[in-house]
Amino acid sequence: MNAAAAVRTTCPYCGVGCGVLVRPTPPQVPGAQVVHAIVAGDPEHPANAGRLCSKGAALGETLSMDGRLLQPRVLGRDTDWRLALGYVAAGFRRLIDAHGPDAVAFYVSGQLLTEDYYVANKLMKGYIGTANIDTNSRLCMSSAVAAHKRAFGEDIVPVSYEDVELADLIVLVGSNTAWCHPVLFQRIAKAKEQRPELTIVVIDPRSTVTCEIADLHLPVATGSDVWLFNGLLNFLSEHGVANSEFIDAHTRGLDRALAVADNTAGSIAAVARRCGLDAEAVQRFYALFARTARVVTLFSQGVNQSSSGTDKANSIINCHLLTGRIGRPGAGPLSITGQPNAMGGREVGGLANALAAHLDLDDAEHRRVVQQFWNSPQIATQPGLKAVDLFEAVHAGRIKAIWIAGTNPVVSMPNADRVRAALRRCELVVVSDCVADTDTTALAHVLLPAAAWGEKDGTVTNSERCISRQRSFLSPPGSAKPDWWIFAAVARAMGFTAGFDYASAHAVFLEHARLSAVANEGRRAFNLRDWTTLDADAYAALQPRRWGERPFSDGRYAHADGRARFIATVPRAPAHAADAEYPLVLNTGRVRDQWHTMTRTGKSARLMAHAPEPFVDMHPQDVLLAGLRVGNFVRVDTRWGSMVARLRSSGEMPRRMIFVPMHWNDTVSGAARVGALVNPVVDPVSGEPESKHTPARVCAYEVAWQGFALSRESLKLADTTIWSRTLGPGCQRYEIAGRRERGDWGPWARRLLGAAADADWIEYADPATGIYRAALLREDRLQGCVFLSRRADLPPRSWLSSLFANSVLTHAERTGLLLGSRAADATVDVGPVVCSCFNVGRNTLIAAIREHALASAEAIGNRLRAGTNCGSCIPELKALLQMPRPACKEPSWSDSPQRPPK
Repeated sequence: MNAAAAVRTTCPYCGVGCGVLVRPTPPQVPGAQVVHAIVAGDPEHPANAGRLCSKGAALGETLSMDGRLLQPRVLGRDTDWRLALGYVAAGFRRLIDAHGPDAVAFYVSGQLLTEDYYVANKLMKGYIGTANIDTNSRLCMSSAVAAHKRAFGEDIVPVSYEDVELADLIVLVGSNTAWCHPVLFQRIAKAKEQRPELTIVVIDPRSTVTCEIADLHLPVATGSDVWLFNGLLNFLSEHGVANSEFIDAHTRGLDRALAVADNTAGSIAAVARRCGLDAEAVQRFYALFARTARVVTLFSQGVNQSSSGTDKANSIINCHLLTGRIGRPGAGPLSITGQPNAMGGREVGGLANALAAHLDLDDAEHRRVVQQFWNSPQIATQPGLKAVDLFEAVHAGRIKAIWIAGTNPVVSMPNADRVRAALRRCELVVVSDCVADTDTTALAHVLLPAAAWGEKDGTVTNSERCISRQRSFLSPPGSAKPDWWIFAAVARAMGFTAGFDYASAHAVFLEHARLSAVANEGRRAFNLRDWTTLDADAYAALQPRRWGERPFSDGRYAHADGRARFIATVPRAPAHAADAEYPLVLNTGRVRDQWHTMTRTGKSARLMAHAPEPFVDMHPQDVLLAGLRVGNFVRVDTRWGSMVARLRSSGEMPRRMIFVPMHWNDTVSGAARVGALVNPVVDPVSGEPESKHTPARVCAYEVAWQGFALSRESLKLADTTIWSRTLGPGCQRYEIAGRRERGDWGPWARRLLGAAADADWIEYADPATGIYRAALLREDRLQGCVFLSRRADLPPRSWLSSLFANSVLTHAERTGLLLGSRAADATVDVGPVVCSCFNVGRNTLIAAIREHALASAEAIGNRLRAGTNCGSCIPELKALLQMPRPACKEPSWSDSPQRPPK
């Protein structure tokens, strides 16, 4: 890509914060909106140095206008901005006047830019006068925030990505880094390749693809992290690894922390029993940590998303404080965030218990500083409601108006059916989003069209505190506006004119930077004083830069006495334990190529190919004991809800745990919204939900028939109990099943595909076996097809999907349609996609490994290109190389990649 012709911006996915170069392609029709762009990694960005993961590499395929919200809507009718803003402002003002400011709330998102976040927070806390503004970042990293504040006195991540590459021991805790933060994982893998002596320990109940790089994997029992790290604290103290000079000069609270750790953890054997680990493996981990001076501990959602998440994070930080391995090159704890601007939201006080600029809401002087700076009529005086409690207050009627911006809580919140019911009860629901149809927008009284990635201008801050510019390369379509503009316009419509007369994102950023410097003569690490004089040109050209180049290098922390705090962490089991009625534990998280609720990644056919339908992953022995069969449908029940998906057994799961991805929702599936099942209990300090531990049971879900349909057009599914919809190459793919028998499938299939009586229609039916196949053609071009059976052994979808690219079908292809494969070659199935960049399937890879005796990921790349672009699939390539040969072909029911057991 010609860098000079490209726009430098940032990736909108995870908190790694990669830089990207985007070159929009000219529109096919003059004057039309660009809906495609060439995207490459920015070689000059410090976070990724040109690398991108599969999601980032496919960004250019996600820019279409399909599904965009383009006009304001009030009560289901399109309107203009003047009327919509007036409706929202009048509604909020009426409810505030009648019930007080605590009767309204905002729920915002780590997808917002810092400037958006800043204006929303200012409006709610400084002008409306309540702290009822929280964010979906509460669901992923608020435990880390609380732990940082307890230990350091300020929410500061003391480690950079360069420290990870300088470390001699990397400990990955509760993180499937290979899939959730792929570019950071690639940097770790490269460091390991260059320095084989670098040791990597993975602490995670699941044996994920991240474990492929590990020297040691500790499959710790869910919820037992504090026991493990309290035991490590004991071990380090007992073996003389404590840095007494550092402890005496820079910390407080060690005696209490050690006493609690000693009382609760005990011996290595006791720790191993409580954590479900082998004592020798625990001993090895403790010895590695003790003898390695440069240790970085990366932790993510497996730590944070817990009813004891804050204590888990503090138990990790304690071990770094004890050894003085913090504020030094190659050492420290690193919380890696899930969203692109979770850190920026923290900087501006986007959480309900925070003020802007790392100031404390519970400190009267800090409140005075912020109110005076804003010249606001009032200031929130107490913390607002955190996410779970906020929606409970909506359900109870205490909150009567809520504005949801850039997020989909009806899918992502725990106990999500309760959230849906709450919004149905609410007097005024406002949603600002770029997507028209989501589970949450369906419940809105007012929809406000927001600019999307590619149209937004501002800044984001990644997990290592690096502020980067997000630059627009498209004009907002229709009436869409930036989020900061929408918040400011509503503020002015409510009568707050003086504080919200921003002309640009640049003006918002300068105010944010100035506030960070107020009353901050070295008192807070977060200080953007050097940015307060940026003119418009300098802001436009702003280069990526970290604030706080190496925090704590001088041994001074943000507590009033300048000392860090050891926190006594008392281990406690998850709030709800598995029992006879619900004997399994439900764990949720991401898959490699999807993001949140798929409103963006779902537009890319190649990203959808890696895991095209929802699934339940289960240990093979649990499958056997439950009398289930891999490939069939199962129902998952918890005390909060139920769902249905297909069963798989990947080899990743420990006994008595199941995994269900978080992405599927009611707009793309009929029964797989896992948020409805998740335990809503929260950490008492951070308010973060227990998303990794919900007692569950799994049972067979019998269907009378199942199948799939492929179509160029969207289908209206009738008489289907289960369905999921994904984008394929040139078509939409529907996985379908039902519980009611049918005698004649022909009329139903014709209605499904929209076939007229005189249509070019071919079909095959075998009533004895329950098999039905049909296809609709127009001028010898495939328009749609449907395949049904009483069993799960259906034809592979890959070849059938490829036919939609053909302008005319040959006679052999027409014949193959009803066979489900090429008539002359029944082995054409390439299998589930492993390499999304080059669309290389699992069966193709296995065949090449066997035929050419390939022995390395590099050899696979040389022959098939797989793994040579973004590198996200390399762990899976290495797993395939470990399979016994000859390897069996992938079962035709599944398009989800499987891993061999270790």
